[in-house]
Amino acid sequence: MAIPGNLLSSTTEAVDPNTSGWTAKLNCTISLGSGGRNGDGCLTVRSVAAGEMQARTVSSYAVTPGVVYEAFADTSGTVAERIGIRWLTATGAEISVTWSLTTAAASAAWHRVSVAGAAPVGAARAQVLLSSTPAAGAVPHFWENVYLGYARHTTGNLLTANSETSEVDASGWGVETNATLGRTVPAITWAVDAYQVGGHMLTVTAVANGNVAILGTERPVVTPGIEYLAYTYLSPPTAAITTWIELRFYDAGGTQLSATRGSLAAPSTGYFRQRVSAVAPAGAASCAVAAGMDSATTGQVMRLDNTVVTVAPKARAGSITTYEASSLEQGVGGWSITSGAATVARSTPWGAYAVDGNYSLTISSATATTSTLRSARFPLTPGAGLNWRAEWASQVTAGGWTATRGVRWYDAANNSISLDATTSATVPTSGWWMLTTDVVAPANATQAAIEWTLTATSTSSVLRMDVASLWPALPLAVTAANPDTASVTLTLRELTVSYLLTVYRIGQDGARTLVRGPSGLFDKATIGSDLMVIEDYEAPLGVPVTYAVEIYTAAGVLSNTRSAGPVTIDAGDPNEAWLKDPGQPQRNLKVLVERAPDWSRPIQQSAYQVKGRRNAVVLSGLRGGLEGDLSVWTRDDDERAALHWLLDTGDVLLWQAAPGMGVADMYVNVGSVDEARVSGYAPELWRTWKLPLTQADMPTATGVGGSAGRTWQDVLSSFATGTDVLAAYETGEDLLLDQRRG
Repeated sequence: MAIPGNLLSSTTEAVDPNTSGWTAKLNCTISLGSGGRNGDGCLTVRSVAAGEMQARTVSSYAVTPGVVYEAFADTSGTVAERIGIRWLTATGAEISVTWSLTTAAASAAWHRVSVAGAAPVGAARAQVLLSSTPAAGAVPHFWENVYLGYARHTTGNLLTANSETSEVDASGWGVETNATLGRTVPAITWAVDAYQVGGHMLTVTAVANGNVAILGTERPVVTPGIEYLAYTYLSPPTAAITTWIELRFYDAGGTQLSATRGSLAAPSTGYFRQRVSAVAPAGAASCAVAAGMDSATTGQVMRLDNTVVTVAPKARAGSITTYEASSLEQGVGGWSITSGAATVARSTPWGAYAVDGNYSLTISSATATTSTLRSARFPLTPGAGLNWRAEWASQVTAGGWTATRGVRWYDAANNSISLDATTSATVPTSGWWMLTTDVVAPANATQAAIEWTLTATSTSSVLRMDVASLWPALPLAVTAANPDTASVTLTLRELTVSYLLTVYRIGQDGARTLVRGPSGLFDKATIGSDLMVIEDYEAPLGVPVTYAVEIYTAAGVLSNTRSAGPVTIDAGDPNEAWLKDPGQPQRNLKVLVERAPDWSRPIQQSAYQVKGRRNAVVLSGLRGGLEGDLSVWTRDDDERAALHWLLDTGDVLLWQAAPGMGVADMYVNVGSVDEARVSGYAPELWRTWKLPLTQADMPTATGVGGSAGRTWQDVLSSFATGTDVLAAYETGEDLLLDQRRG
């Protein structure tokens, strides 16, 4: 799989199918190895003699002085290693090398090494260096999955890349209590596509016995009333010690308003992602992340990596439950037993019971009696008269349970109005089950709480709950036509994340065509969110279409189907037609047609005049598709610039005309373009264009260009000033798609 944003070629990155992207630099030979993770191939670097050996990329890659770049690789060997970025002048002279720390210990298992640093003054090119120092000749070291590019940063993170990963240095953090800060590179096996973790990790060492705390130096801006989520990988020195992450909010003057802590229930001394969430209080202007250990012993070391602060996600789009109450990552999330003998607690240890995150709510009853479980109250947005759906995952891990599932409604004065509940039913056993109930909010309802009446059917019964959500129940699949963009918006709700999705557009003739998504056609594409908004810019004009949706389990088994439509895009003025770029719909343009093409269909033929025969023998290939010249007008300078912009890429385009104009929708390649004035009058704005069209196949691998989840916060987290942004991007489109100057 290609690493997003990699400056290296796929062959250099994955060392497949050969080693042509690499060369020996010092005391080594290179060869193609096997057993890699990013494809089978890997780079084998073998020492010639004892001492340091180095390999480097054959090519060098353009860089900009002052910009931070990162290199990482997965590696395996019998000695510790390091990775470096070699900075070169425009003529190829070495300026300096930014090296990572050497791995703390050698490991034969694949593990990540990485480094980041700003390109120095005078740097124009860069290479990746791979280094290890065996004590003898003929010692092999293995490398693959190599990256060189801009510093990795989690989309949506309010913190900068260095505060997230500490790949440059430890300056994103400061000591608050009883600690020293450092960095190390432990040999940890991460997933091959876990690009935000690995390499340098922040180390927090206790100076003396007692509590230890560090605090992030950055103060990203927050909005009061919004729930934020912070998380990091924590590695405790022992499984018994309490390590934690904390989310703090500050007012405009820097005074701390609140602090919410999520403590790790560590099952061992490995690396575990711990989360904490909180709603920014009134008056909050900024936030910070803290981390630490309780009751540490002198010299004990905690490590952390991949620290992120972001707006808290929702398990279901539109859900009014908080992340704290839904995912149970830092405690019981406001859930309580309002009557009965049952008790509630967060599950333990980390990772034992969870659907989302790493914890769940544990309800225990020592006796076979009835108890009432209720969440905190959540404001309805809006409320009265709407149909609401409550959903939660449940797992019986001991005994048995029956449950009456419901929602309790409250007015603005916090008075209970009513409880809408289902009839009592047995909670399914053996695995996690998603349970739902639908209710209508009564008049005057402004708040709601999820409420279960639970009856343990035997002593010592235990029930787990996770991902509790409450949201307005809307259609599962709905379409809307957008005549201004000649597109259809298909909205799909309540999808299962990690399942697979196939989407067809069905025409009047019943023919099915796969709809395009961000990574190509939606043909068993992985679902990344429970809500998907698909914009179909290739739907035909002026005729009704419907959509068929197939949802498969992660194993590829059909789970359910949906349908939506019919929907019709208004074709508009029949004298106008659309020219569209399937992969970059922001370039699509409606043009005024001067003359439709007169078509020809070329064919490759060879004629042979055989002696003694009257008629030649003609050998023919398959007749080609349509070719012809489309003549269009642009009516002002904006249209003229827009047509140039559309044609600049040279991509396959989709030509669409209104029904009844004698042409069907057609994918085309556009040849050399002629732009002419319509008169000799110099200020005349109109131009006539001749566009030579050659019929093409529908591009199947092309995805709709975009940068999923990218917001202005990501720009703020990546650039110190507006001048830096202007220097990095040539156009607003490049900024949107995060395509920096090469």
